[in-house]
Amino acid sequence: MKNLFSEGGRMTRRLTTCAIAALSITAATHGVAAQERDKVTVGYAISKSGPNAGGADMTVTPNYELWVKEVNAAGGLKMPDGSQLPIEVIAYDDRSSAEEVVRAVERLASQDKVDIILPPWGTGFNLAVAPLMAKFGYPHLAGAAVTDKASDFVKRWDTSFWFMGGSEDYVSAFTEILVAEREAGRINDKIAMISVADGFGIDLVKAARPSFEAAGFDVAYDKSFPPETSDFATILNEAGNAEADTFVAFTYPPHTFALTKQAKIASYSPPVFYLGVGAAFPVYPKIADGSVEGIMSLGGVDPNNELNNAYRAKHEELVGRGADYWGSVLIYASLQMLEQTIERVGLDKAEIAKELSSGTFSTVLGSETQLEDNQLRAINWVGQWQDGKFVAVSSEGSDGTIQVKLPKPDWE
Repeated sequence: MKNLFSEGGRMTRRLTTCAIAALSITAATHGVAAQERDKVTVGYAISKSGPNAGGADMTVTPNYELWVKEVNAAGGLKMPDGSQLPIEVIAYDDRSSAEEVVRAVERLASQDKVDIILPPWGTGFNLAVAPLMAKFGYPHLAGAAVTDKASDFVKRWDTSFWFMGGSEDYVSAFTEILVAEREAGRINDKIAMISVADGFGIDLVKAARPSFEAAGFDVAYDKSFPPETSDFATILNEAGNAEADTFVAFTYPPHTFALTKQAKIASYSPPVFYLGVGAAFPVYPKIADGSVEGIMSLGGVDPNNELNNAYRAKHEELVGRGADYWGSVLIYASLQMLEQTIERVGLDKAEIAKELSSGTFSTVLGSETQLEDNQLRAINWVGQWQDGKFVAVSSEGSDGTIQVKLPKPDWE
């Protein structure tokens, strides 16, 4: 399946399956009167244009398309009565605009009246639509959003679900690695840190400052930059002058790619080189001209996880390219949970939210995937490129992780 968008962000609606005769089903669940239904409408607003398009097209959109393709090929979503209904997709381009994503979600809910709304890409956009999703009663499966306030959001919007963990989780795991490396004498106690002045970067840097300082590190350089920044020459020069063995950049894909290229040109290669979103993309080695060994970021996968490996092979076969090594599997797992929930309780939104909150599911993450306080906690926090793969790492290497390898080699 491929979603089509015309000029101006208007959507093209189409039934994402072969010609299917209208199916008559009886909806008896929860005392609802019998009614005719021949499909399930799933809507979403996603960045097909603008600066967020690269991240959305790598992590979110392919998994939406893969899931719909698989479900429809198998006859449709299974209902509690044993019947199956094909999925019809209604999709909008949010143009990488927070205002546009809010308008699109409101239209999906109030005008299109879709059965299910899938979330947008990015922390800021998920926070922007969260009140609307709650207002209209839609379960909000925020699969591409990093926030430390998930527990607070769950209290405010009890139909919201958060699959990517919080900034403190990622920063704490990374800090543990830095402490071990410093104790081993491989790095000094100085850190150069930069961050994009947007939801993702702001959230992470707020968690990083106290974490680093509590561990005895000196944040010798601390710089934020506007999201539209593309020239990092001055920033890299200033970071180099800080004499820090650790460089940390909380960035979105355009910044991650630009930093990599410009750091190579400047021969800036500290022992620890940690980047944000984009470093875990399969395309990243091409961006870096193959020189990725030792580079660190969020996420990572366990190369020995057979379920994950099978998912990645299926993604490449049906989508035509590889999944990223961080958020993709979380997005797909959330869709598997949604599918199993609908089979158990039907399409009542309140019942879907209740089952997602309390149920146990079989996903690519494991046969007993569960949420804790509407949050997924079984996540890999730190990844590193090792021998051509972006693997989950820790200081010792345990519980599905591999031992980190530092210092990072010089650029090739």
